[in-house]
Amino acid sequence: MLIHPWDAPTDDVEWQEWLAAHDFGQLAVNGAAGEPPWVQPLHFAYDPVRREAITHLARPNPLWSALEDRPTVLLSVVDDYTFIPGPWQAAEEQPPEHGVPTSFYAAVQLVCTAHVVDDPEAKAALLQRQTTHFQPDGGSAPVVAGAAPYGRQLSGIRGLRLEVRDVRAKFKYGGKRSPSVQHRIAERLAERGGPGDAAARRHQQRRLAAGGGAPSPAEQGTTGQNT
Repeated sequence: MLIHPWDAPTDDVEWQEWLAAHDFGQLAVNGAAGEPPWVQPLHFAYDPVRREAITHLARPNPLWSALEDRPTVLLSVVDDYTFIPGPWQAAEEQPPEHGVPTSFYAAVQLVCTAHVVDDPEAKAALLQRQTTHFQPDGGSAPVVAGAAPYGRQLSGIRGLRLEVRDVRAKFKYGGKRSPSVQHRIAERLAERGGPGDAAARRHQQRRLAAGGGAPSPAEQGTTGQNT
């Protein structure tokens, strides 16, 4: 994933807070030699203190053998995306039809070492942590190995601890453009009000208020089409 300086997170807090609210992604696992990789959509819970994401999958899932052979995986999350028409992006001195269309989006990729969890007690603890993340108000019985109602179902799943080794984060919201162009884009997003527009506008306005804006000409280098 290409990350220009103007699209990089301002600090770790920015991507961690975003990831806490975006806990559904795709786990990419290398296949065996000559086979394509596996990509598994899943819910997960990220723990910034332990620097790990936890999840679980059904035992019959075909990715287990590939994952155990090649435990380096990538957990990818993309959201808050929308399309920006070219005329919205035109510089002040340009005619609107010369503007370059682009995409706005947020993305976090966690490069991880996967650890399979099969011990019943450890698996129950992992599931309880995940349940607590998604249901902080409770409502479900505790997950206890060997105890009803979920104990007997533990054999049908395997847990996963994804130990985070590296983080790639990107917030592509027009930071390359001048403040006046960014404000124009924000107005157009508010007017259009399509799917993803409100979230994209919030990110753009937040980053602009935090000091974002057009980088120097030396930093710009490439066009807004790069994603």
